Amino acid sequence: MRIFGEILIGIGTAFLFLGGLGIFRLPDVYNRLQAGTKCTTLGAFSTILGVGFVHPNWMLKAIVIAVFILLTNPISAHALARASYKSGVKLWDKSVVDRCKEFEECQEIGKEEEG
Repeated sequence: MRIFGEILIGIGTAFLFLGGLGIFRLPDVYNRLQAGTKCTTLGAFSTILGVGFVHPNWMLKAIVIAVFILLTNPISAHALARASYKSGVKLWDKSVVDRCKEFEECQEIGKEEEG
């Protein structure tokens, strides 16, 4: 179990590093949120479960924390992206698709910016 836990910790730290690199390298807030959320969710999840396998008496706490991160991290990133869009943060100039414009609420935001 200890070796499996250390492997999970290694995978988790690799994903956390890649998430940090994505936040540093990507061009706009929406791409950075995407990289940061996916990588940090998987990285933190793997690292915390790895710690639970290395120290079995912490496993219940590790599972509770991992589930909390799994549920809250994507929701918070969605809220940040939506608030950014509503406050008028522009997409990267080379972005080819803006899916939010398909929804009525986002079309109203676009009308407010024009007027």
